[in-house]
Formats: sequence, C-alpha cells, structure tokens
Amino acid sequence: MYPSVDSQTVKGCEVGGARGYDGGKKTNGRKRNIIVDTMGLPLVVMVSAASADDGTAAPDVLGRLTPEHATRLQKIRADQKYRDHSLDDWMKLQGVGYTLEIVERPGGAKGFVVQHDRWVVERTLAWIGRYRRNSRDYEFYEESSEAMIKTSSIHRMLRMLKQDASKQAPPFKCRENHGNLTG
Repeated sequence: MYPSVDSQTVKGCEVGGARGYDGGKKTNGRKRNIIVDTMGLPLVVMVSAASADDGTAAPDVLGRLTPEHATRLQKIRADQKYRDHSLDDWMKLQGVGYTLEIVERPGGAKGFVVQHDRWVVERTLAWIGRYRRNSRDYEFYEESSEAMIKTSSIHRMLRMLKQDASKQAPPFKCRENHGNLTG
C-alpha cells in the first residue's frame, strides 16, 4: 500500500480556536493535514493552525498512524514541502518501517501538472471540500473539524457503496433479426 500525505489551507470564520496565517496561500484559517490510501480513503486527519508548515507538522500527522497501518506501509508519497531534516530525524528516532517518497514536479513545468500517484490525495481534498460544512472551517475546536471531515468521508464512502437507482444504465435491447439475441 502506497498512501499519500498532503495538506490544504481553508479559510476560518471568526469563532476562535487555533487560527493562523498561511503566507503561501495568503489565507487566515486552518490547515487540514490528511493521509489517504491508494483509493483515496482517509487514514489520518489532523487539523492545525494554517501557519504550521507541512514538514514541521508531519511528525504529528505521521504519529497518528495506527500500528496496523504502519506495519503495512512501505513508503508514503509526499510533495516537496515534506523534505525536512527534522522530519527525517524524527522518522529515524521513531524507527518507522516506511520511507517518505518525495514526488517532484517535472523540470520546466508551468501551471498544474498531474504528479504520479499523488493526485489521489488531491482528489480526496476536493471531495471533502464539496461538502458545504467543509467549504471553510466553522468549528471552534480542531477535534470538531477533524470529526466533520471524517463524517463527510464516511458519508461519501456510503454513497459509493449504495447504487443510485436513477443513474442505472438503460436495459440492453437488441433487434430480433441478429441471431438468437433478444432483449
């Protein structure tokens, strides 16, 4: 299993709790750190102030992996923000059995570029943002924000399991004169 890790900065409302300013996105609010598996299902969700750097917050995010997850992992794909010497030191100190594979943009690329197997985490963050309650951060506590993200993810997973009757393919029909196939 090769999961991916990434973060997303979202605007916060005036309610309080931990807030910060993300200079890269020029946004006041919170940062959602998430680890997803290869299907885009969340393994870990952590919400922090937007001012937290990805590489600095990574030990807290990776530390939330359960022992069951950590024993099955070989590598976790991440973007260049996770290239951090203190993170490497933390991983050696903890003796984790996985490595971080830094997926870089191709040289000379401009604009959006699909990065190998990292698009899964980007898609999951987009799915989470489609829920109105997650369009910005309305919660006072970080734990409440994490719970809302998990609830939205559970709802999405349940919708994926249940077939929508209105979106079924029309029945197959065939004319009688094409052999013994009938519809």
